[in-house]
Amino acid sequence: MVRIAHVGHGYWGRNLARNFSELGYLRAIVDADEGVAKEAAALYGVTAMTLDAALADSNIEAISLASPAGQHFSQARESLQAGKHVFVEKPLALEIAQAQELCELAEQRRLVLMVGHLLQYHPIYVRLREMVSAGEFGRLLYAYSNRLSLGKFRSEEDVLWSFAPHDVSMILGLFGEEPHHVSAHGNVSFLPGIADAAGLQMHFPGGGSARIEVSWMHPFKEQRLVVAGEKAMAVFEDSQPKWEDKLVIYRHFIDTTGPVPRPSKAEAERIAVPHLEPLKEECSHFISAIENGSAVRTDGREGLRVLRVLDQAGRAMKASISHQKSSAQ
Repeated sequence: MVRIAHVGHGYWGRNLARNFSELGYLRAIVDADEGVAKEAAALYGVTAMTLDAALADSNIEAISLASPAGQHFSQARESLQAGKHVFVEKPLALEIAQAQELCELAEQRRLVLMVGHLLQYHPIYVRLREMVSAGEFGRLLYAYSNRLSLGKFRSEEDVLWSFAPHDVSMILGLFGEEPHHVSAHGNVSFLPGIADAAGLQMHFPGGGSARIEVSWMHPFKEQRLVVAGEKAMAVFEDSQPKWEDKLVIYRHFIDTTGPVPRPSKAEAERIAVPHLEPLKEECSHFISAIENGSAVRTDGREGLRVLRVLDQAGRAMKASISHQKSSAQ
């Protein structure tokens, strides 16, 4: 059985620790606050450790990282160098070169490196991706995703890096290719250099395009992914309270035989999907990859592809914000 030490028992890390504990694989808790580590370890009936101690412990085979984003690279590298399999919350790293180094290190040592792009493991997204792969939508033409809420405000990363990795990961998974062009814009309202709302656009070699809007200055929570193909369209709305309403398919058809395209509308069709906890599915996937040697859906290379999009979008957004400032002066 795989024995896991979890690092970071904060806002999100406690959810990972809970799931690894419920699955029966958690063996240790690491946190910068020794009191937090001891309290969490007592809660789960495991050992409180330092990261160095966990890395030196031959009984610990894997490390789960939910530490601040700026520490992901160094802690993941140390863990891989110590021969541990690694699960790291998004983003994989803050720089492309760092992510590349982690991928190469994991591959050289034949270790699992998995990135926490949670929505790739959401049963409804999994079903949607299966339908796209099976050709039910025909060629994908367009996708739109938003992730909007009020707070939580952050000072160490902007809303693009905090929210958009999930949406970028989902859209890249659906289109099956990287974009050849990325643009972005953003608004800074409170903290200097920290965008509170942002939008990015992607254009793909196959002709499709996608748009993402993220904000922590929205009056209510909204999470929606819209996919439009030649044969059908779909809405995955995770903020819907009822599970059965989260995935709706519209088998609309666009008649292009005339001088102007004409839509032929179809009734909404709700797609039945088993109700499973996405985070538990994600944690189980990590464990299965270690135990069975199976492929990882969101491995380091997938994390690197997402990072490349975010890097391009971040640079474009900063240029857009700088232009807004100079125009206002």
